[in-house]
Amino acid sequence: MDESGPGAAAPMSREGIDHALRTLQTERERIAASLLELDGHTGVRLLKGARLAGETWRRWEAVRARLTTLWRVFDAYQRVLDEACALRGRSSRPDVATLVELTGLLSGRSVELPDGEIPLEDRTLLGPQDKRATLDEAVGMMSDAYEFVAKEVAAADAAWSTLLKPLEGAEKSWRETARLAHSLDGTRHPELDRLGRELTALGRLVRTDPLSLCPGGKPDTSRLDRVRASLTSIGDELAGVARLRDEYDELVAGLVEAVERVEATERAACEAHAAVLLKIRAPNVPEPARGLGGGLRHRLAALERLREAGRWVEMAGVVAALESAAAEALERARDDRRLSQGLLDRRGELRGRLEAYRAKAARLGLAEDEALAALHERARDVLWTAPCDLRRATTLLAEYQRAIRARENGTGTT
Repeated sequence: MDESGPGAAAPMSREGIDHALRTLQTERERIAASLLELDGHTGVRLLKGARLAGETWRRWEAVRARLTTLWRVFDAYQRVLDEACALRGRSSRPDVATLVELTGLLSGRSVELPDGEIPLEDRTLLGPQDKRATLDEAVGMMSDAYEFVAKEVAAADAAWSTLLKPLEGAEKSWRETARLAHSLDGTRHPELDRLGRELTALGRLVRTDPLSLCPGGKPDTSRLDRVRASLTSIGDELAGVARLRDEYDELVAGLVEAVERVEATERAACEAHAAVLLKIRAPNVPEPARGLGGGLRHRLAALERLREAGRWVEMAGVVAALESAAAEALERARDDRRLSQGLLDRRGELRGRLEAYRAKAARLGLAEDEALAALHERARDVLWTAPCDLRRATTLLAEYQRAIRARENGTGTT
């Protein structure tokens, strides 16, 4: 190619041409290595092999077009460089005409660009004015295309790398949870079915359009995280149901013991209440709850019907409710017993204090004090008479205590 004439650049020297060729050959090797590495990149292979859709498909189409152009520009760039190397190799001392031609190849617009790669500023209404570029311009075009492709491929690769692992983990978790649910009662689990549908939709997006899940360029795993959290919760719940199935006999035995404790405490509360009515005057103690244990036994019998039907998931809810009801019933019966027993214990406490004060009076040498003896006898009569008036007994005991203290301090009469 001859670019001599008015305005043409002066021919390069033989040394300058040799130096330029060595530099360009090194540059070509680096470009070729980069292109091969890009072509073999995991992200590129995934994009080429996947059935893409949506945003990812749109961006891959742009990437594929730039990749095609990139290789075509590189081929054109190589042809010029190969032509220059071949021309230079014909003679160890090229003449001026050869130097001029080599100069044109190395620094002139010698690279014929593929259609569609002509810069906008070089186009007109009738089309490109020139379909050629210099070697440096071709390298610039390839660099721009390479950066665009690398950026888009890296974005897709990062999206897949971030999303595929949690997706596959969620899918595995769903399969395991679904198998467990089916093994427990053979019926469908509505929430598990809903999560399966959502996971299918997410899987389709992740595998065909991962970039649609990258708002702001960063992969968003929030939807997957919510699904995984829900699956973990359901899995834990079903694992508990499985333990219930496997440990059913022990569980029922524990429930029977709980019901028996309620019944025993209920009986004790009734006995204490009956004793209070006999031994304490006007106690104002409410009637204790009755039939708590019987109601629990009726609910306990329903478990066997569920076991026979294999309705383990339903049974888990019944068991949890029964355990809670048993705990509440036991606490209710204990409260009832404490109310009645507390009055009986109060009477016993007052009796003990009265005898303790009597012993104190004896130690003080007041055993023959008639007034103290009379106070003691009045308090004792109230405390040992059924039904006992606790308020009256408390008042008399306090009066007896004050009298003893007065004698002890020397302020009382003898």
